[in-house]
Amino acid sequence: MEGFGKIFFIGGIMFSCMFGFLIFVSIMTNSAPQYSFYIILAMAVMSFCLSYLYPQFRENKERAKRIKEKGMFISFFFIFGYMLIFMVLFQFNILDLDGYETISILVPLTIITVWISFVVYSKRL
Repeated sequence: MEGFGKIFFIGGIMFSCMFGFLIFVSIMTNSAPQYSFYIILAMAVMSFCLSYLYPQFRENKERAKRIKEKGMFISFFFIFGYMLIFMVLFQFNILDLDGYETISILVPLTIITVWISFVVYSKRL
């Protein structure tokens, strides 16, 4: 790991610690974690993925372009699946969330899906 890769890794550790502390506080106060906490988890995952992918994306060659293309392509279907699941859960009144809560769940899911798909395809290609 070199340069920015180390910075991304340190950022991932910091975001993970922040998320862990917020979850700990939620547990200690006997309250459910706020939905906005999950964006911090998504930022931690993104930072760790960037620390792994930085050497490959730095050069911006054909391999990096293929990783991005394939990752975004498969992420589209996963994100579509998330939305389909949410629609079914809302239709049958299994979930009772407002718009902000729903977006606060979908955004981290999207971030995590995109970056993990990049890592998976970087290992496959």
